[in-house]
Amino acid sequence: MRVLSVVHDDSPTGGGGLFERIVVERGDRLDRWYTANGDAPPDEPGAWDAIMVFGGVMHPDQDAEHEWLAGETAFIESTLGAGVPLLGVCLGAQLVARAAGARVGPARAAEVGWHEVALADTAAADPVLGVLPSRITAFQWHYYGFDVPEGAVELASSPAANQAYRLGDRAWGVQFHPEVDRDMLDDWFAQGGDELGKPLDVVEAETDRHLPTWNEQGRALCSAFLDVAAPVSVR
Repeated sequence: MRVLSVVHDDSPTGGGGLFERIVVERGDRLDRWYTANGDAPPDEPGAWDAIMVFGGVMHPDQDAEHEWLAGETAFIESTLGAGVPLLGVCLGAQLVARAAGARVGPARAAEVGWHEVALADTAAADPVLGVLPSRITAFQWHYYGFDVPEGAVELASSPAANQAYRLGDRAWGVQFHPEVDRDMLDDWFAQGGDELGKPLDVVEAETDRHLPTWNEQGRALCSAFLDVAAPVSVR
């Protein structure tokens, strides 16, 4: 398969983390589009078998501060129209919701660190979110959220925000961060430790406790998405 990773941070610990490694491990081709430098997408959406859109420090409605956001949103809208399998993570999920016409804006409360997420009953039969248990301890770092797009199926939530949805049978969005690995989190903690809301040593201890299981769950989720996206000829 040919898979596109859409990223908003070109540092070694930005972007798709664990998910990008899984693509390579499977023997698929990984392309990367760093949108924040204003470059046009490297191809039309239909050139890829799957597209994943990851997080960033910007918010999904900050077009005045980040002129490239409108172009990326248009690309995502084209991806939805073309029926290319699509997975949005955090900011990516917000941008997919925006491209689908849903409201994006400040969440009911910020979630930074490890937080409980409850999957909806509808998630059990979902081909992607269905690999997760009914309750997860998820890593999060967001101040904004999304309304579930019209016609989409809500798949998970927390007291602070909607957490996951499926739009049609080819697009998913998750507010939490299943792609993070330890190197990413160590860098995020170093850069934004004052946002954690708890002492750093407490969050690091929580990370030691939760990250191994979280990485197993992230690996399962990414693999399930790529399995759904795989053309019949390569399944």
